[in-house]
Amino acid sequence: MLISPSILSADFANLQAELDRVANADWAHVDVMDNHFVPNLTLGAPVVEALAKVSPIPIDAHLMIDDPDRWAPQYAEVGARSVTFHIEAAADPVKLARTLRAEGARASMALKPGTAFAPYEDLLPELDMVLVMTVEPGFGGQSFMADQMPKVRQVREAVRRSGGEIWVQVDGGVSAATIEQCAEAGADVFVAGSAVYGAASAADAVAELRALVAKHSHT
Repeated sequence: MLISPSILSADFANLQAELDRVANADWAHVDVMDNHFVPNLTLGAPVVEALAKVSPIPIDAHLMIDDPDRWAPQYAEVGARSVTFHIEAAADPVKLARTLRAEGARASMALKPGTAFAPYEDLLPELDMVLVMTVEPGFGGQSFMADQMPKVRQVREAVRRSGGEIWVQVDGGVSAATIEQCAEAGADVFVAGSAVYGAASAADAVAELRALVAKHSHT
């Protein structure tokens, strides 16, 4: 059960200090948006490279961008240990996943709320993680979409069938109030933004989230 705070809700003027606030987490989730795939613009590879050099925990880059086949590998090259591309935007996901792995990163596929998982189940052997979005991607602070829990269950069952060591991640509206239903559905990596960075102590918020999911196991 891994906690991955999203710096989308952090203070962008002090990102090194904000990463240090969540040093007790497992990963740091970095949202890359290009103002094309989603209607928002955040940061790109030079900032991810700088963050990877100073972060106390590994960087998980979530690429909400067009043409990830072209752009995603450079995020692995600059130090992101996990790189997530959106399946809706990828032209050749098998080749892309293999390229990311060859660069030393974990390869991950993300699904928007309206995207079905079943057509992509055969990609599982190429992947290290599947991200089920529990909000529409583009902005932090949105309400959790409980109607995505059947998809989380579907992914978890497919992972069991495939037998791979594949993580199931949820991202969007994850908080103390929603994280347990995500764990019960089969998620084991939890991205939380405002629930962590909006708390008086980000580290305490991480610890609370971890405690809530500690009793759920999918192994």
